Amino acid sequence: MAILKTVMAVAVMTATIEWKMAGVHMHHVVGGYQGWDPSSDVASWSYCRRFSVGDKIWFAYSAAEERIVELSSEEEYELCDVRNPIRMYTDCLDGIPLEREEIHYFVSSKAENCKNGLKLQVDVGPLVNSEVEMPKIAMAAAPPTTPSGSVRPNGSAELLLVGLWLWVCCMAI
Repeated sequence: MAILKTVMAVAVMTATIEWKMAGVHMHHVVGGYQGWDPSSDVASWSYCRRFSVGDKIWFAYSAAEERIVELSSEEEYELCDVRNPIRMYTDCLDGIPLEREEIHYFVSSKAENCKNGLKLQVDVGPLVNSEVEMPKIAMAAAPPTTPSGSVRPNGSAELLLVGLWLWVCCMAI
């Protein structure tokens, strides 16, 4: 299962790098390569991250062992009180769009894991202008040519295929 979580995290991170280079919103894999796991240091992972409207956070975890609970208040978050969740995530790979400026609170459904730090507060800031001014010389460069009839896959198609593969793997567990 650890290998599957690592593969999922690497796939999403690769797509994130591609999209960021293209000037598109960020996709954050919570916990990095370890994913959402009691052994990962989610607090350190999130410490210097900036979350903006339009970004997406991804939770990669073992659905057989863990659930992720979204809570509505900081008090519930601090106490690891999962009695009144906004939503429970159970699919082993969950992508959550950050659609407006607000604070999201995510915790482990297991009280012990939550109290040991497996929880995440996501403070979503305003949309950041991701357009980067390109040097004039790069703008004047001729576009690359591809042979007639060939198709060059883009990052979105690759992510769709990886996501479909991961979904099939998760369903088989």
